[in-house]
Amino acid sequence: MADRRNKKETGSVFDGILDFLEKVGDLAEKGEQLSKTVQVEGKDKSVKGVYGFSMKFGLGGEKPEVQPFGNIRPDERSGESFVQEVREPLVDIFEEKDHTLIVAEMPGVSENDIKIEVNDDLLEIKAEKGEKKYRKEILLPRAYPKEKMTTSCNNGILEIKCEM
Repeated sequence: MADRRNKKETGSVFDGILDFLEKVGDLAEKGEQLSKTVQVEGKDKSVKGVYGFSMKFGLGGEKPEVQPFGNIRPDERSGESFVQEVREPLVDIFEEKDHTLIVAEMPGVSENDIKIEVNDDLLEIKAEKGEKKYRKEILLPRAYPKEKMTTSCNNGILEIKCEM
């Protein structure tokens, strides 16, 4: 019985991988995006981790872009994963004709909880509300003065519009 169960579990893993690869192929043809998030809790529930990724596929033969987010990171020395106190939000950057739009997902925070710093072409987003802490550094396509940036936040979705 254990052998059948292992074969069944192994089969479902391969079925899941094949399903994932099929979805990736469909998205690549259409030029779309795929996101997946996993939440992990420790046995004593004091440790909470979030890990996810976003895959973007462009049209015209562009390479797919994979962006990780969350607060689970590998230790550079040991290679083992650990949970950081600060989460890295999922961020999308859209180049428009007359501006650049940055969209960051930070569930549980409002505009008053967010701090934005800019130094030449490096944008840093920080947010903190209760136990939720976020931080992300973004390399912009060009330098923008802070005076040319407008922000809005609705339900944890931060939009930063950088005008030329």
